[in-house]
Amino acid sequence: MRILVVEDNPALTRGLVTVLKGGGYAVDAVGDGAAAMAVLAAERFDLVILDLNLPDMDGLDVLRALRARQNGASVLILSARGQLDDRVRGLDLGADDYMTKPFDVDELEARVRMLLRRRVGLKATTVSVGEITLDLNARSFSAGGTPIDLPARERTLLETLFLRSGKVVPKQAIIESLAGFDDDLSANAIEQYVSRLRKRLAPYGLTVRTARGIGYYLERSKPAE
Repeated sequence: MRILVVEDNPALTRGLVTVLKGGGYAVDAVGDGAAAMAVLAAERFDLVILDLNLPDMDGLDVLRALRARQNGASVLILSARGQLDDRVRGLDLGADDYMTKPFDVDELEARVRMLLRRRVGLKATTVSVGEITLDLNARSFSAGGTPIDLPARERTLLETLFLRSGKVVPKQAIIESLAGFDDDLSANAIEQYVSRLRKRLAPYGLTVRTARGIGYYLERSKPAE
């Protein structure tokens, strides 16, 4: 899941980026409305965390422009403006959720997970493919109740494949789910992550197949002997 943080408070931005990257998300940040508009016109994001009190324009105008372009990114407004009128306007303009500052980090992470589930059309909190189960709340994998320990990027890669199980996931979509602006992540690097993940999945009867020229998908395979 790729997230854009639109927030003009540098300390808060650093905190949000640290927390979200720690959860395995690809995160970028901008500090004003004009930068947000430019980035959203050029890049694809799954979620925008949007402040309203931006230095150059009202965050609601950013939201209005985003929806006018028919951009389907989920939007979580995170603002000190907690009046009922502000919340109603934000939701009516197309925000998916609204939180007021100050906020609890655990609640923010829970709302991000909820928006991820909603985005992929899931009501359940777990997804199973073969022997492996993804817990969407903990963003962790297990098999038969035993946790499967994965490095951060391999975990995010497998999560991306799980959430689109039965479909081919394009390479570009995988790169976007793993990398922010500052990350130099090539198609060759993705192939290396896929290769490592195949080895980790082999004992559980799953593998990552290549759709040549398109991307990757999950498929059941014989467990490793």
